[in-house]
Amino acid sequence: MQVAVAQIACVPGELETNLRKIDSFAEQAKAAGAELVIFPELADTGYDLAKIGEAAQTRDEGAVPALRETAQRWSLAIICGVAERVGDTIYNSQVFIEADGAIAGCYRKAHLFCGETKCFAAGGELQSVARGAWNFGLTICYDLRFPEVYRSLATARDANVLVVSSAWPFPRAEHLRILALARAIENQSYLLLANRVGTDAGLTFCGGSMIVGPAGEVLASAAAEGEDLISGELSPENLAAVRARMPVFADRRTDLYGGGTARQL
Repeated sequence: MQVAVAQIACVPGELETNLRKIDSFAEQAKAAGAELVIFPELADTGYDLAKIGEAAQTRDEGAVPALRETAQRWSLAIICGVAERVGDTIYNSQVFIEADGAIAGCYRKAHLFCGETKCFAAGGELQSVARGAWNFGLTICYDLRFPEVYRSLATARDANVLVVSSAWPFPRAEHLRILALARAIENQSYLLLANRVGTDAGLTFCGGSMIVGPAGEVLASAAAEGEDLISGELSPENLAAVRARMPVFADRRTDLYGGGTARQL
């Protein structure tokens, strides 16, 4: 399966501008042969928390219907970070939209970073989406620091592709790289990281988007600055070979530290 990762900048609060860019990158991903393209965290609203309260829409309005149209237009599955309004509550969400425009899944960020609690409510459930040989475990940015999330996705939900939509800043760029590689290696899974570039509300994002293989090999990467589209191939044969060489799941001592099963957070 050919996948693409879009590393983009956003204009805070400008949904139409950001959605046009998402559509353009989706078109490029389709032209590159991708079946699925990943976009960063809050790609619809940008990461200015003061503006998200005004810009966030329900799933029936704003970004999600536009993303569904984009998916249908280019016959391309899309995973994208969005600000999702439910009544008076806003979630930092990640939607998986199939190539026919159907919503296959929606994950709400469970781990909120610092001031995000002033804007968002935390999600309370892990999410994955099965598609053929692949099971995509959905996560957002700060989740990357919590290995329990990824182990639960890999064991309880059989996720073998870990997806991270992110708006990760420059002061911790090396953390992003190391944590992304570690999550792929320890779970013997592919990892698709779509990180932001640009500056929102004084916060500058560090790019470095990656496609990582199940042995920790970097299959494609973007620079720290500048928009980019990277692509790579998910191979069932490679995944099976990595897991056969070192059967870490079979060797786990769940009698000592539990089974890593998914549950309400």
